[in-house]
This record gives sequence, structure tokens and C-alpha cells, in this order.
Amino acid sequence: MNIEKDYIKLIFGLKLKQARTNKNLSLFGLAKITDLSKSYLNEIEKGKKYPKTDKIILLSEKLDVSYDHMVSLKLDNNLAPIGEILKSGILKEIPLEIFGIQENDLIDIIANAPAKVNAFISTIIEIAQHYNLTRESFFLAALRSYQEAHNNYFEDLELKVLQFSKAFHINIDTKISIEELSAILIEEYGYTIQEIVFSEQEELGDLRSIFVPKSKTLLLSLDIDEPQKAFILAKEIAYNYLEITERLFTFSWIKFDNFDQVLNNFYASYFAGALLIPRQQLIDELNLFLSKTDPKPQEMIQLMGKFNVSPESFYQRLTNILPKDFQLKNLFFLRLSHKIGADTYQIKKELHITNQQEPHANEMNEHYCRRWISIKTIENAIKQNKSHFFDAQISRYDNSSNEYLVFSSATLDPFKKDCLRSISVGILITPSVKKKFKFIDNKSIQKQIVGVTCETCAVKNCLERASPPIHLEQKVRNENTDLIVQQYMAKFS
Repeated sequence: MNIEKDYIKLIFGLKLKQARTNKNLSLFGLAKITDLSKSYLNEIEKGKKYPKTDKIILLSEKLDVSYDHMVSLKLDNNLAPIGEILKSGILKEIPLEIFGIQENDLIDIIANAPAKVNAFISTIIEIAQHYNLTRESFFLAALRSYQEAHNNYFEDLELKVLQFSKAFHINIDTKISIEELSAILIEEYGYTIQEIVFSEQEELGDLRSIFVPKSKTLLLSLDIDEPQKAFILAKEIAYNYLEITERLFTFSWIKFDNFDQVLNNFYASYFAGALLIPRQQLIDELNLFLSKTDPKPQEMIQLMGKFNVSPESFYQRLTNILPKDFQLKNLFFLRLSHKIGADTYQIKKELHITNQQEPHANEMNEHYCRRWISIKTIENAIKQNKSHFFDAQISRYDNSSNEYLVFSSATLDPFKKDCLRSISVGILITPSVKKKFKFIDNKSIQKQIVGVTCETCAVKNCLERASPPIHLEQKVRNENTDLIVQQYMAKFS
């Protein structure tokens, strides 16, 4: 929003609407007494147009308000909260357009009940501050909602990958080599690619790549493996082929200036994943795997190895393909991080399709359930000193009785010393899922009752518990207190 012009138009529109409603006039009524068209007045009230001086004088006379009041940017107590919201720029921070919402529609809602809506927005802001939610957290939450609204499948990007492979004569039925990806960037897009040791400078230790736009130089860390390098190169191709200019220049990202950069980063990542893990090839491989009655963990690792990608990219691609091509639309994706020797596990990334599935991130520093396969794969990777530990489990959540088939892979984090991460995909078990997964009733797959966090878990005699169920105990105490209160109220009423 252009503060200099749009803000003035919006404020005038809000004042006009307030003056009209104070006179109990409809738009039709105001149009009739001013000889101005209803559509023109509607445009003014929505902040799309600003009337000329003679029109302002006319409106002021008919509505019994002064000209100076109408053109002043000062707002009365009823409208002051809206002015604060508009000045704060919060509406520009919210990516309304990707959810099909027009900024003026939201302003209209605010204008209709300014005190109540302002209280609601203030509540959201206060909650965000209380739980230390950052601007980045807000943007990433908006992106997740966008992905979930589309079941994390984007047909236009899938088609772009096919168009790209045809235009560049890429055989996507075979592994795309690092050499081929590099050649496209160098010869087609004029890149210079250099590999350097980022870890020589402590501040760059967590980075995989830096893109220098002025010289079109891509700096790659010498510490990354081939799948990571392939993903970075494919992502750079995506930025160019999709003609994305508003982008991030580091991987992993350090900061972003606006939501467009976050969204475009996702588009480029999706394109890269679809290029390195072709849809039809993955469908064929998954069908073979699902037909097995007793698959071994190594077979899943081998399946991932057929693509030049990291376990995380593979699991992310599953969240595109399973909802679309296998009609498995109730699933979650998790990435957990753990430092060896620490007592904590952190959810660094999550996605829930179609609903808010268990488990989910908790901002209260509570202890995630130690019975999760996501945590157990990390523990086993440490115990067995394995570079990639895979396992599966059927988890039944005690708070909902929902059952999920959860696949999980744990690997060392190459950019954080003494850290491991696990990537998991959980699929809600339904009758149709049981038909698709031939091995789901195999006794080799462990079944486990799990919670979300120890502090809220009702599972009795849990040996893995990392913390007492303090929040659950408080809830029970409050319920018991309320029961006694109700008895006293009944006795003395």
C-alpha cells in the first residue's frame, strides 16, 4: 500500500462510511440525495477513489459534517484503531492475495465493527508476542496454510518441469547428473560456479550456497554431498526457468524481506524436487513397494537411493504425490532436530494435509513424546552409529485415538556439529489405506500408544516419559474443583 496516497483514500472512505451510517443512510439513499452514483460512492468508501473538492463539499453538507473533519487524517475513538492498523503496515505483511482475499475487503470488515475487530487483531498480536512468534514464523505459517489448501500439489509446477525437460532434452526417467545441471546453468543462464570452503569462516558454517546476482556467481560449499548439490543446482535452474526475480540468495536462508521471497523459495524448491524425483517414476516405485507384504527397512533406503536427493527431499516429494496420486490426503510431515547429549528435540518443519494432524509443533518448550518414531530413529542412529537409520511404526495418539503409519529417517546434520535430524511422514490409517499398504498388518511393524507432549499426556506408566503431565494434572484439578463448586451451588440455591 502507498502510504502517501492509499492511506489518505482509505481514511476518507472510512469517514464517509461512518458519517453515512450515523445518518442511517444506505448507499442508495446517499446517492439519491447527492445525485452521485451508488457505484462511485462505493468506490470512495472502499478507499479506491478520492473525490474532488466540490464533491467533498457536497457530501459534507448532505451528511452534516464539516469539510475540515472529512479531509483531516485525524480519526475519532471508533475509527482510531483502524488507523493504527493501517499505519502499522500489518495488512501489507499478510499475504492476503494467495488466499483470494482483497485488502479492501478486509478493511471493509474492520470498518463494520472497528472495536471488535481491533480487539481480535490485538489479541492475535499479543498471542504472537507471548509465544515469541516472529515475522518469519508468521510468513512460514502462511506458506504452510497455502500448501495445505492445495494438498501440497501444484499442477502448474509439475507441467513446468515436463516442459523444461522437453525443451532441454532432459531424460527424467534417469538420474540427472551434476554435470548436466551445471552445464545448463553455465551455458544457458550464464552462471559461474565456484566451490569454496564455507566452514573456514564460522559465520558461514550453516550455509550450503550463496548466489551473487551481479556476477551470476553461484558459490557452493565443499562440504555438501552430491544430493544436496543437485538440489541447489536444480533450484537455481527453477529460479531462472520460472523467471523469478524476487528471491533469496542463500541456502539455507538467513533472512527474507517479504512474503514473495518465501513463496518463490517454495516454488523453486518444489520445481527442484519434481525435477530430481519425477512424478511418474516415483508413482511406479511406490506401487512396487506398497505391494510387498514384508518390506525391510533397507528396501526403503534403496528406494530413496534411486533418486539423487536427500531423505528430506524424498519425504517432501511424498507429500506432493501421496495426496494427489494415491488419494492419501490425511498425512503429516515433520523434521526434528536434536543435539547429541541434549534433552530436547525441536520441530524445525511441519506440514499437515488435510487437517491439523498429530503431532504438531509446540512453542511452550514442552517435551515431545519419546515414543514417536521420529525420536526413536534419532536415538537408534546414535546408538548404532549409522549415517541413515530408517524405521516405521503404527502410532495411536492417546488424545484422539487416531492411528498413523509413520515412516522416519534419521541422518547426521552435516552443517551442525553433533546434531542429527529426522524426517517423517505419517499417514492416517483408514480402510482404504489398509488396502493400499499390503504390509500394514505385518507383525514386524511396531504398534505404539503415543502422546503429543509429556506435559499433556495421559498415558499411564510410561517409562519413556521425559516430564510429568503437569498441564494435564492441572486440568484434572480444575475439573474436580468445578465439580465441587457445582455441588455447592446446587446445595445453596
